Amino acid sequence: MKTTINITGMSCGHCTARVKKALEEMGGVLWAEVSLENNRAEIEFDESAVSVQQLKDTIEDAGYSLEL
Repeated sequence: MKTTINITGMSCGHCTARVKKALEEMGGVLWAEVSLENNRAEIEFDESAVSVQQLKDTIEDAGYSLEL
């Protein structure tokens, strides 16, 4: 399954790398692409192993907010 999550609070390449690494370290995440320009993460994941809410929680745990 694929999802896009809008993120606020990223200001540099280090921010995007931090979010990408946090997501990719999760079990069930197949790939993640994080865009500073678009302020979002596009994620492909195994929905039997991880939920969208867990993905969102991981982004917030990395220190960033979600755009509602």
